[in-house]
Amino acid sequence: MIPDAPDRQPHVPVLLGPLLDAVAPVSGVWLDGTFGAGGYSRGLLEAGAAQVIGVDRDPLALQMAAGWAGAYGDRLRLVAGTFSGLDQHAGGPLDGVVLDLGVSSMQLDLPERGFSFQKDGPLDMRMSQSGDSAADLVNTASEEDLADILFHYGEERASRRIARAIVAARAAGPITRTLELAEIVARCLPRPKPGQAHPATRSFQAIRIAVNAEFSELVAGLEAAERALKPGGKLAVVTFHSLEDRIVKRFLQLRSGGEGQGSRHGPATQAEAPRFTLPLRRAKGPDEAELAHNPRSRSAKLRVGIRTDAPAGHVDARALGVPLIPKKGRR
Repeated sequence: MIPDAPDRQPHVPVLLGPLLDAVAPVSGVWLDGTFGAGGYSRGLLEAGAAQVIGVDRDPLALQMAAGWAGAYGDRLRLVAGTFSGLDQHAGGPLDGVVLDLGVSSMQLDLPERGFSFQKDGPLDMRMSQSGDSAADLVNTASEEDLADILFHYGEERASRRIARAIVAARAAGPITRTLELAEIVARCLPRPKPGQAHPATRSFQAIRIAVNAEFSELVAGLEAAERALKPGGKLAVVTFHSLEDRIVKRFLQLRSGGEGQGSRHGPATQAEAPRFTLPLRRAKGPDEAELAHNPRSRSAKLRVGIRTDAPAGHVDARALGVPLIPKKGRR
């Protein structure tokens, strides 16, 4: 069902202005790989895109767009799908791809989706609303697997302590609510000082990433964008935490010819033709005005690449610094 909207905070697309400036002039066919509430798609259409293909794995995002998407006619085409298939969703060469990573404000603001540790709701976190939920993971994964997920996907130093507490708590009954899990995590950590993040921030991030296979989808999506973009096509990616930003940064570095020449202690690597050029020397973040208007933008970073005519190829996830967790099985 579409939730009542009047009393809900509208979605604010992060770094939209800097993104449009970085990829100007906007023309041709673009793909918005994280359609969400449609902020980037509308921005691209208003900036001059002939057509935008809006892709989202969340059925609610596409359902909520039904009331306004028709105003753009065939200039806006909505598709249910994921990053990994974006070249197939495109149906032809693209002039640009935009990816806005992580969880959307729309998903965070709906307690029934189970993404927020500040609002009580079912422990869900599924972006696609299908498959195993966060509750399934929390209640069935082994203590070792949970600790690995919290450490590698959330950079949580107290991962083993938290995993042990989760296993102890679920012995008395399944953990099914967001605030229940947030309280278990909070009891394992010192009380935060004013201005510090909620104790459950890293744990919720890690579990969400695991539930939605976000890192594997990101790598596959970057490769798919490389395949789909025509020469001169632009890839713009907005990240929100250090792990996903590292993956995007390394991908663009490697695909723009930054593989390196080896060292005097090892053989030189054969240089490949760059698949991208980098118009920005470093990532762009929000300015003071955007931070004041949208505090959720504080950790956002924008990275941009421009496609060359070199053939697309495969990239090793290990070279991108993707955290790899050995699958040891469930309890």
